[in-house]
Amino acid sequence: MQTVTVLGATGSIGCNTLDVINRHPEKYRVFAISGHSQLELLMEQAQKCAPRYVVIADDANYKLACELASQYGVDAEILAGAKALEEVSSAPEVDAVMAAIVGAAGLLPTLAAVKAGKRVLLANKEALVMSGALFIEAANHSGAQILPIDSEHNAIFQCLPHDYEYGNFTASGIRKILLTGSGGPFRERPLDSFSSIAIDEACTHPNWSMGRKITIDSATMMNKGLEFIEACWLFGASASDIEVVIHPQSIIHSMVQYIDGSVIAQMGNPDMRTPIAYGLAHPERIEAGVTPLDFSDISNFSFQTPCFERYPNLKLAIDACNEGQCATTRVNASNEVAVEAFLAGKIQFCDIAKVNEATLNAMPYVSVNSIAQILEQDSLARAKANEIIRGKFQC
Repeated sequence: MQTVTVLGATGSIGCNTLDVINRHPEKYRVFAISGHSQLELLMEQAQKCAPRYVVIADDANYKLACELASQYGVDAEILAGAKALEEVSSAPEVDAVMAAIVGAAGLLPTLAAVKAGKRVLLANKEALVMSGALFIEAANHSGAQILPIDSEHNAIFQCLPHDYEYGNFTASGIRKILLTGSGGPFRERPLDSFSSIAIDEACTHPNWSMGRKITIDSATMMNKGLEFIEACWLFGASASDIEVVIHPQSIIHSMVQYIDGSVIAQMGNPDMRTPIAYGLAHPERIEAGVTPLDFSDISNFSFQTPCFERYPNLKLAIDACNEGQCATTRVNASNEVAVEAFLAGKIQFCDIAKVNEATLNAMPYVSVNSIAQILEQDSLARAKANEIIRGKFQC
């Protein structure tokens, strides 16, 4: 029996995690769940999974959460704030933590779980994008097990040798990691029409059902850029070890190419319950409720190289990866601000990458060696991105 904390329970990853857990009550019990603004959904989840704690990310919502807990008959203790998130992530009773809080807000509770030596099911890519070296160092020190949940990184993990030595491609005969992406909803849209892309269009992904922020990131392929950075840290790879491949069908989730000419791919229907179940049960396999692939329904697989003119955010992220930790922290922060501005109707779709590039160009590179310095750069980049938006890009 594993005891699990689910951070970001009301998001798509969190909901799918609870779905998998509910299929196996003999294997898993929920210690805590957390949410941000969807409080009624959070209480409905608490009704079903009976956690010991329900954590509200925003202190301002504590009173309302307590009232809703009473209405829904939830017996769990209600907690609020960033410190509470860290506490339920590092509690001695917890075996595994699903880190599914979107964005930079997920860094500190995820890092708390790592420092406490937990099995961390990492769905919050920003934690590694922002603090890669410190994150990996903390995991090595505590003995935490990091299992990637993003479908692409989970696929790579499954395609690597079981005795893979972190960062040693030569010993494993690996030539390259092939990181796949669908190309998003605008893969074939004329570039001269990007300025007219509407919010609803950008929030509709052709293959995956996800939250609004990550769906926008998929449309700009910044999501793939952040995954590129994350893959470098997860597997000890350099930027030259990874190639991004557009695969519109989203059936092959990623691949590993070996020096003997072999390519090992992980395939499956686009359903996040597959990597979630793999992370929860590893090294075993459990039923996830996912429909098996029917190869008679698959007409073709297609692949292409991404065009940076179409996906400038992808190039920005790769360049930041080559530059170092400070740059990846800043590009993530700027992108969160720019996506929020687009969703609020303040800038156009094609301005997202422009804001990110302008933010990076406006800030000289500095070394960061602590979480405090990382958070400082995150804050400074957000301020700079907002300044740029106010000065140049507001419609």
